[in-house]
Amino acid sequence: MSNVNISLFSQILGVIDRELFNREVRKHNTDKYNKGINTWTHFVSMLFMQFAGVSSLRDISNGLRSATGNLNHLGVKKAPCKSSMSYINKNRSYEVFADVYFALLEKLEPSLRKSRLYAKRIKRKIFIMDASIIPLSLSLFDWAKFRTHKGAVKLHAVLDYDSGLPHYAVLTDGKTHDVKAAKQTIFESGSVLVVDRAYVDYEWLYNLDSNDVIFVTRLKSNADVEVVKQLLTNDKHEHVLSDEQIKLTGFYTSKKYPKKLRVVKVYDQDNDQELHLLTNQLSWTADTISQLYKARWDVEVFFKHLKQLFRVKTFVGTSANAVRIQMWCSMIAILVINYLKNRAEFKWHLSNLITFLRINLFVKINLWNWIDKPIIQLANPPPEITLFDL
Repeated sequence: MSNVNISLFSQILGVIDRELFNREVRKHNTDKYNKGINTWTHFVSMLFMQFAGVSSLRDISNGLRSATGNLNHLGVKKAPCKSSMSYINKNRSYEVFADVYFALLEKLEPSLRKSRLYAKRIKRKIFIMDASIIPLSLSLFDWAKFRTHKGAVKLHAVLDYDSGLPHYAVLTDGKTHDVKAAKQTIFESGSVLVVDRAYVDYEWLYNLDSNDVIFVTRLKSNADVEVVKQLLTNDKHEHVLSDEQIKLTGFYTSKKYPKKLRVVKVYDQDNDQELHLLTNQLSWTADTISQLYKARWDVEVFFKHLKQLFRVKTFVGTSANAVRIQMWCSMIAILVINYLKNRAEFKWHLSNLITFLRINLFVKINLWNWIDKPIIQLANPPPEITLFDL
């Protein structure tokens, strides 16, 4: 069936399984007392904000109203007005959108999988965990306590190394420590977890080790350690400076983590610094440990794309619920964009794809033909005319 009679935006929404969506709506009962705007209409409006790049409730309402013809092709009866959007952002639970994200991730992830060198070599599931601060004005978002005169929320995300998308995510206020959110997360036995130095809590790391989870992080500079054994390093990897088995000697830390650990010292040429990588994996090569920690850059790229390409710096509501709804809808948007990017024959950069979609959001053209060949090549292009031909 040809899709040339409906807009690109409508076809993008078609990627989202409506039965899956409706199942989450029924689970949370969010269509009860919906004031004429059901959860799907609310969802379409918030996704329109992300894809169109608009930054206010008025722009969302007017943007949808300006679409040519009726909105039936979007599954929407009418565009919501500004006041209605404000009300439902404050009162409809954000949890339905969080659950929609994870349900969609499970459905779309198989087509996002890539062949990763180190994941394939060690034959284990790799997760990368980090958190990112999203600043807010404390005068407007008085619930988002961070510092004395600053407000913020913090997005904690666990990225699946295969897909480059959050396997788990939670939003907290800016004061919540990274480790507190990490302790609420369960990692499957046999998996690999890569985190930065902020997550070094020896009691938590020992629990990971007890559950057969391999971790790679950075040793804190003030850690009291004793070198137990010097391990051989491969000379062909010049960035590896040393490889040692250690044990913690601090009074409290030795009780929290009584087993042996390993420290691989590597030179980071890009930042001109020496990194001391801490792991409970005692048999893999030092280069594999260093490459695993290097993979942590993926989570930095994810946060960069989320903040630069989607609306997560300016918010259309000031309540905690409204901010969370907008954040989860931005996560759904980046999930769908990644799905399109990985299915396309054309080698898209994520920033180019979202920009082209914004320009053509209500253009009526087949999505899959367009995404494979976005630049139309004319069969008989007109001759080029130069100044000397005039």
